[in-house]
Amino acid sequence: MKLTAYVLDGHTLDIRPAPRERDWMDATEQHYAYRCLPLAIANSHGWELLCQTGFMAEWTGGNALNDVRIYADPGTHAPAVSHFGYGVLTFHVPCLFRTEEGVDLMVGGPVNRPKDGIAGLTGIVETDWSPYTFTMNWRFTRPGRVRFQAGEPFCHLFPLQRRMLDDCKAEWRPLSDEPDLERLYTQWTQSRGQFLQDLNDPNSEASRERWQRGYFRGVTGDSPTPEPGHRTKLRLPGFVRAEEDAEKKD
Repeated sequence: MKLTAYVLDGHTLDIRPAPRERDWMDATEQHYAYRCLPLAIANSHGWELLCQTGFMAEWTGGNALNDVRIYADPGTHAPAVSHFGYGVLTFHVPCLFRTEEGVDLMVGGPVNRPKDGIAGLTGIVETDWSPYTFTMNWRFTRPGRVRFQAGEPFCHLFPLQRRMLDDCKAEWRPLSDEPDLERLYTQWTQSRGQFLQDLNDPNSEASRERWQRGYFRGVTGDSPTPEPGHRTKLRLPGFVRAEEDAEKKD
């Protein structure tokens, strides 16, 4: 799959593979938040667009355009404007993204980066045909001020197969309909209960391990071998200029 960012002439784009690290996760005791593998994988599942300059934004609580006020850092231009009203802050993305046929772009706020007073809105863009740029919008959650620093991510994006959900057959059934899966689930719940009980014993194996690593390792009660395709990290490529990519291939 190929994802191309066509940067508008006269503009630049700061984009990077989304990092696994989060300040609030680093601040947890022994960095235990990273033990949640689905959380850590989601952090790095795509690319982030970064603010090129810092600024302050304020919402008075009203619905008019001038109820959202932008204060650029001295000597700079803020990368966001008040365009829609109703407490919405709008970033213009200075490029056209192009995906292959049938592939959309999921666009939203930085993943697992809560920001006090404002929340990123999410959109899905048909980037396989659209000649139109899109905006990244945030909505204030209450009147007040927020600050975006230079280099702070304001948008997270990744490709998404358009027909994937349309072609999905959704159903539910009792777990007992799948005896092997039910058996594995029962093994896990029993081991989980025992592990939590053993944590109270400082001399136990559970106390030494501190946390169960079955999902993190990609193993089940039937096999110590990780499931094929199991991931503990994502390593996405950075965006490079097309000529640079050609030179590397030569």
